Amino acid sequence: MSAPLLQLSDVTKSFGGIKALSGLSCEVRQGQIVGVIGPNGAGKTTLFNVITGAYRANSGDVNFDRQPITHWRPYRIARAGAVRTFQNIRLFSSMTVWEHLLVAQPGRGALWRRALPTRWADGAAIARAEEVLEFFGLKDVRNQIARSLSYGTQRKVEMARALTANPRLLLLDEPVAGMNHDEAEDIRRLMLRLRDGGLTILLIEHDMGFVMNLCDYLYVLDFGVLIAKGLPAEIQSDPIVMDAYLGKEA
Repeated sequence: MSAPLLQLSDVTKSFGGIKALSGLSCEVRQGQIVGVIGPNGAGKTTLFNVITGAYRANSGDVNFDRQPITHWRPYRIARAGAVRTFQNIRLFSSMTVWEHLLVAQPGRGALWRRALPTRWADGAAIARAEEVLEFFGLKDVRNQIARSLSYGTQRKVEMARALTANPRLLLLDEPVAGMNHDEAEDIRRLMLRLRDGGLTILLIEHDMGFVMNLCDYLYVLDFGVLIAKGLPAEIQSDPIVMDAYLGKEA
């Protein structure tokens, strides 16, 4: 079996006297869609922040593609190929969809080209933006500014922006939060296509129907502690998970 693309070993993150993550160990293998679930306050977003460098773990190790990234800055982690979205949409409200797909790409060429990617993008950047625009079905809104878009479309644009950065690992924080069933199903199908194309995905999500019909493997957190891991069918029938999170919904 191949080495994990992402591996966390005994990671702890504290805020004052509160442990948001407590001795967490988990891994994500290449070509998987892995879900992280748990109640509010379980430490899910803290986990993403530790992986992507927004927070630094108090102890433990984070490795990405066999490299220790525990103390790397966020921009360096993103350049290495671990790219994320956020629970709260973070688009540039006055920029168009097309501009979002250009600014997220790694800088190439001369300094003036890197400094003004929306005006002086090179051919490769334009081609990548066109490819992602087509993939997410955003061509009809390419010239619309972000604040004029519906909530579901803004979610799509945020994912599309992350994808134009050519990630090896895409981290999605509640990608279908606030979406209706049809919008969520559209995202589920797109994510399966991304996985089948070789992209590895780690996601946080509260929609259990979405998670159980998408993920290859699940980790369950509760108060910063890993309480269960396994295949979706195993998690659904785990009495500890049912008691801590799924409850009657299971």
